[in-house]
Amino acid sequence: MWFFDALASGFRSPTDPGRLQLFRIAYGSVLALRFALSFGQGGWSRFAPGSLSLRLAKQRFGQRRSRLLVGVYRPALIVRTAAAVVLAAGIAPRLTLLLVLAGAAMELLYLKSPAAVRFTLLTGACLVVAGDLGHGLTIEHHPSTANTWAQILLALVTADLYWNSAFQKIRSAQFCTGLYLAQWMHAYTQLKDQLPYRRQNYIPGIVLRHTGNLTPRDIRLWRLVAVTVIAAEIVLPIVLLIPQTTPYAVAAGITLHAAFTLLKPRQLLTFSGLTVSSYLAFAG
Repeated sequence: MWFFDALASGFRSPTDPGRLQLFRIAYGSVLALRFALSFGQGGWSRFAPGSLSLRLAKQRFGQRRSRLLVGVYRPALIVRTAAAVVLAAGIAPRLTLLLVLAGAAMELLYLKSPAAVRFTLLTGACLVVAGDLGHGLTIEHHPSTANTWAQILLALVTADLYWNSAFQKIRSAQFCTGLYLAQWMHAYTQLKDQLPYRRQNYIPGIVLRHTGNLTPRDIRLWRLVAVTVIAAEIVLPIVLLIPQTTPYAVAAGITLHAAFTLLKPRQLLTFSGLTVSSYLAFAG
């Protein structure tokens, strides 16, 4: 198996550099979409005079630093979006990657739950240490050691993400029993028409009708879903590495992420897009 061969050789065994080059294209595309969406739903007007976000920034950083943040915020939105598009296109990939990472890191200054930002920075760091990011949309498949270390690192980051997520879910009795998912679905069923941004969620009506009533049957059904998700997160990194099971693991992972992205598309877009894209790192 290429993964263990690479570890045994001290990362000197050749791998397909095209894997990381494809991931670079996917990374830039996902971040370009995320950054473009950040202009909407109040993103452009964040830190407007008198806004809560501006008051919180002043409390956290002080008058001078918050003024600096406000001054660079809108230009940074534009620059990072353009940089992500150019990164996906493969033009000056190292420079544009650094701009994208800086633009993503800016969100740590004001987002309440920046878990997706941390994953973005970790996967981006894997690209930083890659020896061959490619140029343009051309993908090279001649085996080399240029991206071996970066590919190993990306696979480890993704595996850690899955296993840590499974561990946190196992620790949550509310999630394991299905109660959390059942309550979430019930609350959404009751309040969906009152949400300010109704198109943030795309849950099929049949799912709402049959699983959104918080009955004992619904809780049992969501318990089965919860257990399935935990099992999938534990097993996926392993079966992704096995060539014979990789296609099935990819299909299962895409299905899993597609289902949960329907719950919160804007919040889970980056996580799901980058995680599925990182499957490229599991094949030698």
